[in-house]
This record gives sequence, C-alpha cells and structure tokens, in this order.
Amino acid sequence: MALEIERKFLVTGEGWREAAHAVLPMAQGYLNDIGAMDRGEQHASIRVRIQGGEAFLNIKSREIGRSRQEFDYPVPVDDARALLALCVGGMIDKRRHLVRHEGHVWEVDEFLGDNAGLVVAEIELGSPDEAFALPPWAGREVTDEPRYYNLALASRPYSRWIAAERGDQD
Repeated sequence: MALEIERKFLVTGEGWREAAHAVLPMAQGYLNDIGAMDRGEQHASIRVRIQGGEAFLNIKSREIGRSRQEFDYPVPVDDARALLALCVGGMIDKRRHLVRHEGHVWEVDEFLGDNAGLVVAEIELGSPDEAFALPPWAGREVTDEPRYYNLALASRPYSRWIAAERGDQD
C-alpha cells in the first residue's frame, strides 16, 4: 500500500519563483465528484492527470489531513485525454514549480483557469512528524482545509470563492 504524507501551505509573495528549478504543466480531472465523497458513497478520489508528456491515473483515499493512501499508475497520454473527457466537475489547470529548500523539494502549484490567483505549496514527507524548514514564502498551513484539495477546487473553483475566503491568500 502506498502512503502519501504531505503538508499544504498558502504561498505569499513571489520569492519562490526564482528558486524554482523545474516547471511542469498539468491538466487533471476527476472521474468522481466531491458530493459522492461527502455523502460517504465513495471513499477515494479518482484522478486523471497529464503532466508534461506523461499521464497517470491516481486514486487517493478521502482522509483529511497529513496522511492518505495513494495509488498512482502510468497510462498512455491518449487514454488520459479520453478519460479527461469523461470527468465530472471542472478541470484543474496548473503549473507545478519544483523548489528545493533546505533538504526538501517543495511543489508550488500555481493554478490557472477558474482557479487562477491561487498558489499552494506542498511538501511530501517520509513520516507525519518529520521535521522540515518552512521557506519564507510559505504562509498559513491549509493541510486540514478540504477546500484547498484539488477535488474540491474542481467542484468549486477559487473564482467562485467569496472575498472572505480569498482574503488569506494575499
């Protein structure tokens, strides 16, 4: 069983941009919606992602917080394009910037399209209590806030958030 342990933070400022050593364009969609998960009818999200010239089918368990089961399978890009056409909710378009900071690689997701203006940084860890250095551009932690999960953003994008919800991004 694969286990993902990650923490999410809002990004403040632009200081991370010059530190990025790679940028990956991504398009992803979900074969199930957040409503089925919230009603307890499903216990995992099923995502299709095209990342550069590669594609993946990804299944993540529904736990909120730092640790979740995650299964990731490569698929042909043409198959992924066909699966994206079957997805429910909106598409997630983003650029993932990889940034090294004090022994860890951070993934800074700069959202586009309906989620433009939202920038979230994630760090994957080996254990839930692993120590790490917080970069100066990492703001408030949002690991336990479901609205920042990509599945939620596909159903209710950042462009539909009210001003009070958006206020803590800047």
